[in-house]
Amino acid sequence: MKYLLILLAISLPVGFASAQPVQQRPGASFEVSEYGVDFHADQRLIIVMAALDAAGFDPLPGGREATGFRAKLRKDLANLDPDLRARMKTFYERNRLPAPATPAEQAARYISLALALGPPPSLEAPARDNDMPAGLLEVLDFAPLVQEFYRRSGIDEHMVEYVRAYQAEGDRLRAPATEMVRSLLTYLHTRPITTSTERVEVKAPTTKKDNKGEKRYSFRTKDRRFLIQPDLIAPRGAVNFRIIGDDYYSIVPEGTDPTASEMRRAYLQYVIDGLVLRFNKDIALRRDAIKLLLNERQKAGGQVSPDVFLTVSRSLVAGADARYVEMRSLDALGRSNRAQLAAAKTDADRAAIAKNSQIEIKAIQDETVARLAEEYERGAVLSFFFADQLKGIESAGFDLANFFPDMMASFDPAREGRRPSEYAEAVQRANAAREARAAARKAAESTVEAPTGRDAALVKDLADVEATLRRKDYNNAETRLKEMLGSYPGEPRIFFALGQAASLAAMDATDEEIQAQRLNRALGQYRLAIAASSPENDRAILSRAHESMGRINAFLENTAEAMKSFDEAIKLGDVRGGAYREALEGKRKLTQPNNP
Repeated sequence: MKYLLILLAISLPVGFASAQPVQQRPGASFEVSEYGVDFHADQRLIIVMAALDAAGFDPLPGGREATGFRAKLRKDLANLDPDLRARMKTFYERNRLPAPATPAEQAARYISLALALGPPPSLEAPARDNDMPAGLLEVLDFAPLVQEFYRRSGIDEHMVEYVRAYQAEGDRLRAPATEMVRSLLTYLHTRPITTSTERVEVKAPTTKKDNKGEKRYSFRTKDRRFLIQPDLIAPRGAVNFRIIGDDYYSIVPEGTDPTASEMRRAYLQYVIDGLVLRFNKDIALRRDAIKLLLNERQKAGGQVSPDVFLTVSRSLVAGADARYVEMRSLDALGRSNRAQLAAAKTDADRAAIAKNSQIEIKAIQDETVARLAEEYERGAVLSFFFADQLKGIESAGFDLANFFPDMMASFDPAREGRRPSEYAEAVQRANAAREARAAARKAAESTVEAPTGRDAALVKDLADVEATLRRKDYNNAETRLKEMLGSYPGEPRIFFALGQAASLAAMDATDEEIQAQRLNRALGQYRLAIAASSPENDRAILSRAHESMGRINAFLENTAEAMKSFDEAIKLGDVRGGAYREALEGKRKLTQPNNP
């Protein structure tokens, strides 16, 4: 018991698990649109990225065959005029970024172009302006080719189908994005500012009697929006973030996890920028102190911006994101440790768990320091200050906005200037830990052979089915999977995919009886996947199948069965590709249903 008490003391982040969620109307669900978020399938983005793909842009690893939406797009555009394709390819190759630019960096400038164009069919390009971002200026002359591509490719004939595919990806993103928003706002104890006020000059006709030339102004309220836009052609894993006026665009590749990606950081930017706008006078009062710190960093060779408002925004985003990630990591570690303690048989086992917990906590804290140090050296010179301030209000439960003026009034530029001399040792430990993790991943990857022959064909077939599921064509997906069982009898991955198909179909059902039938069918398929899996070779499938059954049973209020399934997934441990953490979270929600 004493080891359990030690773990509770050292691994539970104060205030995180008990933090109160954003206030909602009694009985109302968390509606993400109330917090500035909207999901949007942008035809301009589809058209520009399709043109870029036709021009030769290919983010897939060498020799890998396109699947899903990209494969369909290429099939639809197979008869594109060769001369137009050649001219687009010439432009792309001539303006290609030199190595070692990544596919995401190659695509980023064209995404900016898409957001700068007018709506179809004209796709009018903006006037060339030296105030444009350099990346957009470099590819602005691709706009006439895009316009010609739209007129001559026949892409408009497929647009309804394409938009539906993008909307389906948006539907997939909705639940995890909602959880990401809810979790961030709960941590900050705040609501985003979803409107801004702009002062505009009123142009009134002048008269001979009124020749003073006095200007009149009125005020206009505008919406501040955070737009999540799926991009099924973008390189996986690279979220592009753009701010245009009051619109914050998060361009999200297929398969992105909003809770563990730059989308989280982008939404945090949206929230923080609203606070900076609201409290600009409080920031202006500390302008001289901030400039003093920026000048000192510049003399030391650091990267800084002369804009104090940008500095404050970047620093608060960096501090909040680092603290949020640390709290989530500590919370997950605490739940994992409690699960291990519950399964421990001897005092020696419990002592080892406690010792390892202390080591892991120190590593998490070192990683936070390293992240803050990187931001500090890139110009977010108040990142450590805001991270320290957030520690003081995390457990208080008060709105971050209520503390903002006091925070701005309390920082000491001399104290913040000493940060580099304080974080060197922690950064060194964190970098060593990163290198060790990278080496471990590389070693693990080197032992995993690429699928060949029959297995490679199965992987490709399953990828095609996954694309069908994203289009919400559940009947065809299920039919195809059942056909595949003829070629791959007893294959656990196919049974698992059948379970996914039935579960996704249930999510779209509006009739409760049909929904229950589909969920029970999914449970049956997951059981078959478990029965067909090898405990030695299919641990990831076993983990995911047990966790999926737990979620379904929890939804059906079969609490005992849900708990049993989550426990089975947890027993397997944190296997690669499994659902260990999801199972821990599912079990926590069953035992603590009122906690966020």
